[in-house]
Amino acid sequence: MADVDDIDHRVLRLLREDGRRTFSEMAQLVGLSVAAVKRRVDRLREIGVITGFTVQIDYGKLGWGIEAFTELRYPGTTPVGEIVRTAADVPEVQAVFTIAGDPDALIHVRVRDLGHLQQVIDRLRRAGDVTGTKTLLVLGSWTRDALASP
Repeated sequence: MADVDDIDHRVLRLLREDGRRTFSEMAQLVGLSVAAVKRRVDRLREIGVITGFTVQIDYGKLGWGIEAFTELRYPGTTPVGEIVRTAADVPEVQAVFTIAGDPDALIHVRVRDLGHLQQVIDRLRRAGDVTGTKTLLVLGSWTRDALASP
């Protein structure tokens, strides 16, 4: 486990709120010098706590407003790598979670409309050794990072 203190957590929270926040602004908010905040951010990157910086996108405004999770089931002898490959070639797939138990994987999908979702599910069903699927539509979502809580 990484060695981080309360100030590191405050810096991380500020960066989750706005990844483009300046070192100067963060320094003022946490009560450190600009150089001290920069050193902390650099250290958090070096030890792998901060793995990158990204942008949050409103996919609905781009015409990709429907999200779903699809459970995938495979024969018991299917290697995990094959499960990931099944979905990795499908551009609508946002993430693949291999999980213990039933189902074998949970796939996060983003599509334009329900017809598009059906096409994606059909493609996943035809891929690899998929033996079954179950799809759940997302009605709304909340994430801890979006609220920048600890």
